[in-house]
Amino acid sequence: MINTPLLMAFFTTSALLALSPGPDNLFVLAQSTQNGRMAGIFVTLGLATGLIGHTVAVALGLAAIVHSSALAFTILKLSGAVYLLYLAWQAIRAGVSTSETDRLPSLSRGRLYRRGIVMNLTNPKVSFFFMAFLPQFVDPRRGSMMVQFFLLGAVFIMATLLVFGFISVLAGGVGERFRNSALAQRIVNRIAAAVFVGLAIKLSISNR
Repeated sequence: MINTPLLMAFFTTSALLALSPGPDNLFVLAQSTQNGRMAGIFVTLGLATGLIGHTVAVALGLAAIVHSSALAFTILKLSGAVYLLYLAWQAIRAGVSTSETDRLPSLSRGRLYRRGIVMNLTNPKVSFFFMAFLPQFVDPRRGSMMVQFFLLGAVFIMATLLVFGFISVLAGGVGERFRNSALAQRIVNRIAAAVFVGLAIKLSISNR
């Protein structure tokens, strides 16, 4: 089994990677700023659920199939890009309200959670990252390779939850300051839309 010092090193590395600018934490940042800290938290939970899928894929070798198939890779990344453009369109069309009685209904927690899952699972780069990153900490002399993959995946998810949760609280708090300004809400919505479009472009032109 993987020893504690190695797990701590893996956790630290995972937290630093989660902090570095990337599609997932930018997605959490945009959702939290636009819809509040709880929105970011539920999106984060969705992203973490998606990471479970990537962990299983790497442990079972499914990620290697996507990596070796140009068609599968293209379909997956374009699906993710289209979904991000859909979210950008929703952000642009979002209305504004400046009073509690006139407050627009917020997105449901289930919908936010599903956004996180779709965002994560339709990004093939995550599986490739797991394929390159996790094996560096796995050793067949420590026992079952699959058990080690799942353990490392769980630690990575824990680090992601902590970092993205912090981003959600921070960005959500900043967004709250603009809730009573229609102009500020429009600006936040436009920024969120720009982030989604940028992520869609980056994903659509990415190579294996």
